[in-house]
Amino acid sequence: MVTLIVATTVDPASIGPTSALLSMPGWHPGPLLQGIPSFVNDEVRLLKHDNSIVREDHLDRRWEEVTGEAVDEVIFLSRHTAVSNRPSLTIHPIGVPHLQEGNVPPTGGKPGWAAPPNPRIGPWLRLLKGIAEAHNLTPEFEVTLEATHHGPETNSPTMFVEIGSTEEYWKRQDAAQAIALLVWEGLGLGGGAAVGDWKRNDGQNKVLLGIGGGHYVPRHMDIIVVPRHSMLRRS
Repeated sequence: MVTLIVATTVDPASIGPTSALLSMPGWHPGPLLQGIPSFVNDEVRLLKHDNSIVREDHLDRRWEEVTGEAVDEVIFLSRHTAVSNRPSLTIHPIGVPHLQEGNVPPTGGKPGWAAPPNPRIGPWLRLLKGIAEAHNLTPEFEVTLEATHHGPETNSPTMFVEIGSTEEYWKRQDAAQAIALLVWEGLGLGGGAAVGDWKRNDGQNKVLLGIGGGHYVPRHMDIIVVPRHSMLRRS
């Protein structure tokens, strides 16, 4: 089972972290996936295509068909946009379950569909918050959680990791380095323990299903980020 990281060259908030990540030790070229170059580091596979990040469907299934390697999870690196233009670092699951059959999803996916959420979302949100604070990106950048709202279609547990919210911030090298470090540390590529890897915990993990909210989900984020004893005091 491998982790599939997906980036696109047409998005500065995707290719910036990808370049920073590939500059770290251990990467070497992997097989082509229908013309898409890949890079390999231990049990991690990175794809770098030239298309819209939300339109390149079923990359997990396509990778397995070409290589014979089953995909355990998918992590997309992408830009985030917001009306507020506020600089941000975000994580979220994907899907458009709110759309009915016959609707045309404006940003990929399939009506009524959502990918299984990547179980790393909560632990990585906490890790990202710590990295952002350590690298003096906060309070300029907001670290936040979003709800499902776009594609592409996948079958594996999936999450997006994004830099927002304007071209100025999409190109910020310090933000790109923070996202690269999140992936590096989160997947244990530097030799440390991977963060949010459920396979290490013998199935003893608890599942929290969050429903509701708007585009952003501050209440859900509070539960993920705030220590449990603090939540008990507040309830």
